[in-house]
This record gives sequence, structure tokens and C-alpha cells, in this order.
Amino acid sequence: MLEKLTNRNFKARCDELAQRDPDLKYIILLNGYPPFWSRRPGFATLIHILLEQQVSLASAKAAFDKLVHRIGTVTPSRLAALSDEEMKACYFSRQKVIYARHLASTIISGQLNLKQLESKDDAFTRDALQKIKGIGEWTVDVYLMMALHRPDYFPLGDIALLNSLKEVKYLAADTSKHELSVIANTWKPYRTVAAFLLWHAYLCKRKAKGGH
Repeated sequence: MLEKLTNRNFKARCDELAQRDPDLKYIILLNGYPPFWSRRPGFATLIHILLEQQVSLASAKAAFDKLVHRIGTVTPSRLAALSDEEMKACYFSRQKVIYARHLASTIISGQLNLKQLESKDDAFTRDALQKIKGIGEWTVDVYLMMALHRPDYFPLGDIALLNSLKEVKYLAADTSKHELSVIANTWKPYRTVAAFLLWHAYLCKRKAKGGH
């Protein structure tokens, strides 16, 4: 397994990619280094990522904050004790109520041990998580990148990331996912770092357009 990304090695990995790709170098020159986006591994973070599926980050954060306000520390047993109505009051969609309950029950029953995944290889972790209803490739990618700090992921299901790649590389709007994955593969074994750079460029550009 490749070494994990840390606060200490992250900028060096950014610099490595910048030496290999002038477009990534320009992101750093224009916007500075991206944040080292990091989340605590565990159930609460997975719930937060589930909430982020197909909605804005702001909407997901509002839902997660509402959940925290209602139950305090987000644990499987506390979430499982909520009624469907209480979860919907925390802005969970009907589908996400099902997903969150399923995740909580697999942990409570011992079928899934999130702590154990921290020391397992990527393939084992991906397989274990994708057995859970509602956890697909994008959710696993984000968890591997931000919670487990694995260095070589590029979630092709992330619209903002793909749009940023097209913008940074001046590609046509209809560029295929296959073509984009070929470009992303040139950044191995640090595709996570490239993704962080592209997300950073995307956020900075939109912030500038908003006049903030």
C-alpha cells in the first residue's frame, strides 16, 4: 500500500504533480495550495458523505448539522433509535433514511467494522463498503480520499471534479469520462492530490465569480 497522505507530505505531493503537469502547477500559482481536506474515519463521516450524494455540500452540511443537534455524537445506535419522521426532519430523503439505517444496522450487527478498514488495503475496503445499500463508487472514493487519506483516487462520478478538469485542460463540454480517466491516469500514483487541486480550482473560480 502506498504511504497515506498527511499534512506533512501533502504539499510535496502537490509539487511533484506540478512538476509533471503545467496545468496543475498553474492552479497552485493562481490559487495557492489546496486545503488538505481531511475527515475523521468512522460512521459519522460516512453518514455525512451519504448525505452529500447528489446534493450541494451546503445542503448536506445543513442536514448533518441538524442530525448532530438532535442526537449529539452521531453513532449507529443513536441514529437507529430515530424514527423515519425524525430523520426526515433532519432533511434526510426517503432513500437516504433507508441507506443510513442499513449502514447503522450492519455496524451494530458486527457485519462491518469501520475501524478495521483503516488498516486494510483499498480493494478490501472498497468491497466491504460497497456491500452496503446506498454506498457506491463515489461514496467509497470520497471516504478513501478524505477519511483514510489514500493517495490514488479520482472519483469519475463527481460532476464538479470533471467540470474542473475540463476547464483546466480547456476540453470540450462533451469530453467522455473515458477520455477524462485517461488524463487522470497520468497523475498516478497521486490522483487524490490531483483531485484536491482540481476541486480547489473549481471552488476558487466560483468564489471569484460570486464576488466574495
